[in-house]
Amino acid sequence: MTARQSINALDDDSFRAEVRAWIEANYPPGLRNPPRRLHLRENFPWFKALSDKGWIAPGWPVEYGGMGLSPGKQVIFSEELERHGSCRLHDHGLILLGPLIIKFGTPAQKSFFLPKLLSGEHIWCQGYSEPGAGSDLASLRTTAELQDGEWVINGQKTWTTMANDANWIFVLVRTNPARRKQEGISFLMVPMDSPGVTVRPILNLEMHDEFCEVFFDDVRVPADNLIGEVDRGWDMAKALLGFERIFLGLPRQANYALARLVDLGRHLGMLEDLVFLDACARFSLDLGNHNALFAAFMAQISAGREVGAEISLLKISQSELFRRITDYMMEIAGPEGAWLDPLGEAGTFSPSGLFLQARPATIYGGTSEIQRNIIAKAVLELPS
Repeated sequence: MTARQSINALDDDSFRAEVRAWIEANYPPGLRNPPRRLHLRENFPWFKALSDKGWIAPGWPVEYGGMGLSPGKQVIFSEELERHGSCRLHDHGLILLGPLIIKFGTPAQKSFFLPKLLSGEHIWCQGYSEPGAGSDLASLRTTAELQDGEWVINGQKTWTTMANDANWIFVLVRTNPARRKQEGISFLMVPMDSPGVTVRPILNLEMHDEFCEVFFDDVRVPADNLIGEVDRGWDMAKALLGFERIFLGLPRQANYALARLVDLGRHLGMLEDLVFLDACARFSLDLGNHNALFAAFMAQISAGREVGAEISLLKISQSELFRRITDYMMEIAGPEGAWLDPLGEAGTFSPSGLFLQARPATIYGGTSEIQRNIIAKAVLELPS
């Protein structure tokens, strides 16, 4: 029995204890509870530790280098990371691209890209949104033309998370403008050091360069950098958005925010305040409901059953719970809510930092409004 198989054989309590002990022993102390998204130079030691342990891809199948965790154990793994205040890694490749290559990639693409994703040799960003093509992604205008065995890419992507740290980007491009907008799109992988790629950081509300614009001026990549079929990239996009909504539905953000709310209550001397305790109880029940919903979707996926548009429920549930918890944190924080620096003796929470992080959570990956429209049309079959 391999190490990955043996950890899957543990009961949930033993699994949680083993994961907790290893994280506590190996997580870099200076990276706990960061008030902002960390750059690669800051968080890579933790990436490397998880990679060396074989724990960098909990949901990937074992045969591709993942942990192959059951849905319940994936939730436990996520909970233990959040309990310890672990930083978020550069995970677009691991969470989004990796599962796509596993499902749709050629044998050559799997053998070349997957090991480099797991080791951190390749750090990826996602080139989807454009000016005028965000939630209406099918309106994208970045083009790619096949010339002499290479794709020539021109256009612009925006709100590209951590593009300033990435060395690869996966992009949706228009390869056939004569077809319906969803039917003329292809999915390409592009090295960021390709001639013609320009990255410009965008400062967010925290004055942090988490987002970027990416420009493509006659960027050339091999024809083999296509995943799936030419002009069938929308199928790839829908599959990847399903992976993304699973990831965005992970209870990590809400779980972390609730733990920090308790820290804030302790800091403010409110742990015996009945109004505060009632709010915490309500958030805890909402989080429990979300955990059950997440586990149900993960069980469906693990059983090989297709998940439909109802997956949008996960994204709505998690992001809006995260926002509600941080709204309440700011409500009770008073003047201390004006500080971005962490509060408390151990510096374990930042009400304003979490509040600002929760603002875009209901926007990126498809706004709550768009998600509700998807459910209304595709699940409830309501008229437009």
